[in-house]
Amino acid sequence: MQSQQLIAFLIQQTESILEQIKPLKNYNDAKLNWRPNKDAWSVLECIEHLNRYGDFYLPAISTAMNNSELSPSPKYKAGWLGNYFANSMLPKERLNKMKTFKDKNPIYTQLDETVIDTSIKQQEQLLALLQLAEQKNLNKIRIPTSISPLLKLKLGDTFRFFINHIIRHMQQIERILQAQS
Repeated sequence: MQSQQLIAFLIQQTESILEQIKPLKNYNDAKLNWRPNKDAWSVLECIEHLNRYGDFYLPAISTAMNNSELSPSPKYKAGWLGNYFANSMLPKERLNKMKTFKDKNPIYTQLDETVIDTSIKQQEQLLALLQLAEQKNLNKIRIPTSISPLLKLKLGDTFRFFINHIIRHMQQIERILQAQS
């Protein structure tokens, strides 16, 4: 796949995510904090979960890109592990539940609409990083994962994994909102 083609696709996905997040500001606290059952996340908890991952990955991506002088590669080739992680995050018809790390689990946290503001800022930051990535090497720049700093993925794989994770939870948010109707 062409690197520019991948970046254009990821930018399009991120813009779509941003358009899904912005209207959430119009909902009241009761709707944003409602949960389908006692063990399920609310809309704000889903967003906070994504923000916690953004707090890790956005600075890691920015640092790695800013510290790299590698020339961009016209072709992007997914790594086997990065491709596995990215594809595992894709929403499926019968969603496979995943256990989240304790520090990324916001359940029963007191949250308000500022969580949405943070998410919007993170999506805008992600768009800026994707635009910067047009001049970077998606294959050779490596990003540490939140699992372990020793486990690193290609920049292109990290973007795919990170954005697929957001898409997965945006669909979860849609299901929560539909359950309230």
